[in-house]
Amino acid sequence: MDFDEYRKYDATGLARLVADRQVSAAELLAVARERAAEVNPRLNAIVRDVPAEPSDDLTGPFAGVPFLIKDLGQDYAGLPTSNGSRSLKALKVAAHSTVVQRWIDAGLVIFGKTNLPEFGAKAISESAVWGPARNPWDLERTPGGSSGGSAAAVAAGIVPCAGANDGGGSTRIPAACCGLVGLKPGRGLTPFGPETAEMMHGAAVQGVVSRTVRDTAAMLDVICGGEPAGPYSPAIPPESFASYVGQAPGRLRIGVRVPSAINPDPHPEAVAAVASAVRVLTDLGHHVEELPQAPFDDAVLAKDFLLTWFVNLAWKVADAKRLTGAPDVAFERDTLLMAALGRATSSVDYVDAVQRRHEHTRRLSTYFESYDLLLTPTLATPPPKVGQFDLPVSLQRATDVLLKTGTARFLKHTKIVDDMISENLGWVPYTQLANITGRPALSLPLHWTADGLPLGVQFVAPLAGEALLIKLAAQLEEALPWSDRMPVIS
Repeated sequence: MDFDEYRKYDATGLARLVADRQVSAAELLAVARERAAEVNPRLNAIVRDVPAEPSDDLTGPFAGVPFLIKDLGQDYAGLPTSNGSRSLKALKVAAHSTVVQRWIDAGLVIFGKTNLPEFGAKAISESAVWGPARNPWDLERTPGGSSGGSAAAVAAGIVPCAGANDGGGSTRIPAACCGLVGLKPGRGLTPFGPETAEMMHGAAVQGVVSRTVRDTAAMLDVICGGEPAGPYSPAIPPESFASYVGQAPGRLRIGVRVPSAINPDPHPEAVAAVASAVRVLTDLGHHVEELPQAPFDDAVLAKDFLLTWFVNLAWKVADAKRLTGAPDVAFERDTLLMAALGRATSSVDYVDAVQRRHEHTRRLSTYFESYDLLLTPTLATPPPKVGQFDLPVSLQRATDVLLKTGTARFLKHTKIVDDMISENLGWVPYTQLANITGRPALSLPLHWTADGLPLGVQFVAPLAGEALLIKLAAQLEEALPWSDRMPVIS
């Protein structure tokens, strides 16, 4: 099998070829590795090799299909999980994560780990330890974050599907940047163990980025469900998620919101992306209605999200230091700055932010009494340029002084948090809602810009809405196919 034939198939299709003995797992892995050798030097999507020796004895729904996992939250026994940080680059883990073991049990052949920002804390995949990942559609642009390496690898055709996770948009944002399907399951549906029962009070969940809806649905079947040390025993639908592909979603009531408090004037291409989606949805018979205001307080939600992220990052830095003895120089400047703001947050302020999640959730639940889904852009702008969010040199020097003198915590009394919201969330203001409220959400590649860049749209669903999202996504995939689009990597 050559690459052109390999690229014609999604993971489900490749698995069928292996099952029918039309191709071997070893042949597929050879093609995937050859493609990686060709394009990864330009993409920097894969940052660590995983030993893989596929056999003809593999079993499971994806037996023999090449696969990549993210180098955060997806441990592979005997190898380090860097979390995108120099501090953890060499620290080997003893056991597979539950999600990784489920992928192995499904017969997937894991041969690499993918690029990400330090501790997954940004919507771009640019770290000091691995360097920036690049978007196959335009090498000067980011593939998004934090699962940017996975998305770049899938869009470039190295693998048809790859591991991702999502604590604030980290599956959906890269999917939108790279022209892929990105599903964030609802809270507790996928495992984060065995070392951690749940991340960020359940806001972070495991998943994949893929080219097709059926792969996304079938992968959810593989990884969903509780685990012995987990916090929940999640409700699983009586039918497989894959079985919902092709089922009619019915006539849906969909509310649309494009402006946000963080970015009241999104890029015209983001507006056009939603307009394209509205047209096809209307043609399919759905009732689509523009909302005069957001069904939640998005300004407060953004501040609550960042505050909890800062505190979580402060803990991650402290934990990495406990595990490795790493000094401050092992961490990036931006990470140390955010961690300092996290340490400066009082316990009462932190709990206030966590408790306000219930208010955000109630407001969204009230919205779903009248609507089936919420439609937004996934991104407020096209994918930014690599390096676009680097601090100016003058601010780098000033920040270094504050960090060395232990006075960075006083920045909490300035407008720096508001500036961080504007600069870092301004192009991705829509995705945090689903994480904070624990609701499922999905990004679909329904729009390409005039410059040929993907720009996805997002659907947010109520509790247990994964099946509805899959039904609608498959309907949209049939009406507006995207999986055959292929970037030219020059």
